Amino acid sequence: MNQSMFIVWRESVEALLVIGILQAWASQQGQRNRLVKFLWAGVVLGLMLSGLLAVLILFAGEAMNGSASEWFQAALALVASLLMVQMVGWMHRHGRTFNHDLRRHADSHLARQGGAGLLLLAMLAISREGSETVVFLYGAGARLRGPQLGLFAVGGVLGLVLSALTITLLHSSRRFISWQRFFAISEVILLMLGAALLVSGTERIGGQLLALDLPDVVYSLVGEALWDSSTLLNDSHGLGGFLAGFAGYRASPSGLTLLVWIGYWLAVGGWLRQRTAENLPCPT
Repeated sequence: MNQSMFIVWRESVEALLVIGILQAWASQQGQRNRLVKFLWAGVVLGLMLSGLLAVLILFAGEAMNGSASEWFQAALALVASLLMVQMVGWMHRHGRTFNHDLRRHADSHLARQGGAGLLLLAMLAISREGSETVVFLYGAGARLRGPQLGLFAVGGVLGLVLSALTITLLHSSRRFISWQRFFAISEVILLMLGAALLVSGTERIGGQLLALDLPDVVYSLVGEALWDSSTLLNDSHGLGGFLAGFAGYRASPSGLTLLVWIGYWLAVGGWLRQRTAENLPCPT
């Protein structure tokens, strides 16, 4: 529930931000009413494309059985983790100029293609956010069934409500939270959720490796727990369950899981440090 709520909240805020910027830009143009219609047509088409991707992914997942389904779910969990890290990197590069860049693209599309250009820009922007949401949600919730799946869906609905409230707060008052603080907080949570999805995908791959005829060292690395801290912090409920869903915590991690988790944070930390250094002004 927490995962789906955050994913939908974060992606919906960004989608609403895009729509708001484009609508404000369109209202300043000569053919305002006509352009707004093209804008919302693009939004609808973008949502339809995202819905089509969701149907295709669900159909592919249902069509596969046994190990093929496990490999498919593992692959999507890994893709979702990679996309989350990529999203944080993109915001580091473009966050400060997002408004300006989007308006510049709108000017360019309008000059070259008229209203159809704005429709295309809105469609691509919304379908991108929607597609990311679909991949993230499938990666996080593919194994859920019954009541857990119901709570996962409720979390998504709550995420939509929270996104509308967040946009209202961000536009009406900067005393509570600014855009800069919002993106900074959401980036940290995205990286934590990326770690959780990476661990989930790794465990699914590990489960498939255990069914293969491999050397004993592989079975030890994948199947044997290094320790058991469930008496202190159980990963199935409470705080431990929350950390498991949002940061990849495991009470009984295998060697492979621990190596992947540590490697993820080392790689992400080094990458972000490099990005920060590249964005610093050169001394004169």
